[in-house]
Amino acid sequence: MENEAPGFTLARGVCRFLVDAGFAPVTEFSPAPGLRTDVSALARDGEIWVIECKSSLADLRADRKWRGYLDWCDRYFFATPEGFPEEALPEEEGLIRADGFGAAILRQAPLRPLAPARRKALTLRLGRAAALRLRMALDPGAAGPAEG
Repeated sequence: MENEAPGFTLARGVCRFLVDAGFAPVTEFSPAPGLRTDVSALARDGEIWVIECKSSLADLRADRKWRGYLDWCDRYFFATPEGFPEEALPEEEGLIRADGFGAAILRQAPLRPLAPARRKALTLRLGRAAALRLRMALDPGAAGPAEG
C-alpha cells in the first residue's frame, strides 16, 4: 500500500465503505466517451453515485472535467484524505473523507435524479463492465470485448 498512487488508495477506502453500505462500486468506469470516473456505484434501489478521489489541492485544480460527471449520476461526491482543505471544494457537492481502509460521508450530496432512459443505459453499462472485469480476473488469458 505504501507505493500506491494516492488516488488509488482513496478509491480503495471509498469502495470498502460503499460495499459495507450495500453499493456495488466499479472503479475507473467510463459512463460516456471521454469520461472516466474514479468510482461509480450502484445502490440496491438503482441510485447511481459518482465519487471523484482528490488526493491534493493540485489534483483538484488540474481536474477540468468533474462537472461533466454530474449528468451521469444521481449523487456526486468528492473523496479526500484527512487534512484536505474542504473550503476548496464546491459546497453544493457531497464530501467523503477516505483513506486506504475506509471512508465516511461528511456532507451528503444532493439528489439529482437521472432520467429513466439514462439510468437504464448506465445500469447496463455498469453491469457489463463489472461482469467483464470479473471474467477477466477469473480467466486472464481469455480475450474479451471492450467494456461498454
